[in-house]
Amino acid sequence: MPIAPQYQALTEQSCKVVMNPRDELGGVVAMALTMRLTVKRNFTSNRQSLPYQIRNWLRSMSRKASIIRNTAETQIELSLELDGSGQNEISTGVGFFDHMLTLFARHGLFDLKVKATGDLHVDHHHTVEDVGICLGRCLNQALGEKKGITRYGHMTLPMEETLVTSAVDLSGRMAFVYRVEYPTEKIGQFDTQLVQEFWTAVSSNALMNLHLLLHHGTNSHHISEAVFKSTARALRMAVSVDPRQQGVPSSKGTLHG
Repeated sequence: MPIAPQYQALTEQSCKVVMNPRDELGGVVAMALTMRLTVKRNFTSNRQSLPYQIRNWLRSMSRKASIIRNTAETQIELSLELDGSGQNEISTGVGFFDHMLTLFARHGLFDLKVKATGDLHVDHHHTVEDVGICLGRCLNQALGEKKGITRYGHMTLPMEETLVTSAVDLSGRMAFVYRVEYPTEKIGQFDTQLVQEFWTAVSSNALMNLHLLLHHGTNSHHISEAVFKSTARALRMAVSVDPRQQGVPSSKGTLHG
């Protein structure tokens, strides 16, 4: 079976799989770029395409994490797969927040499941913040030793009249800069202050640098969407595997503090 040029020959020996990093298979296939595989003679002998086979072969090796966190205020189950396709199942009891988490999963191509029950009779604060804690912890756990990752990511994203920049460094150290102001205090029943609380919790528990900057915007809904979408795409870049990166992308040899 002929193999497209971007999928260079796989031998019977231990070899590197070299692929176009922009291939439609995305992060799952990109994992193969830094791995050594032993390929059997019949690896491409059936009718399935080579990328299809590799995708299936790597499914079990995807970077994922899950958490169950119960407190007197919230009960949360969350799972995250970095090398996903944007599939999501979100239920927090806060409609606008569910919408934002769905956008995050779709634009980051993360598979995300969130089931949260919180003291919504008080307000939305504990639920939103605690989901952020869980997401940050899962992100940090799923990255493991961070070998081969791009580490840095950024995105300047327009949302109609709004423009937001998100910049990320998966450094193993927390720093959060938030330069976003909303023209209204609420989006429906959702407090706009909770966007900052959520990303503070995520960055603190993921141990990453996160900078969020609103350049301009007049609609609170658009601003919030741009924040979540731009950060999802910045993280998508940062967690991706760089085929030229050997080991951890740090002169210190570690990205754990």
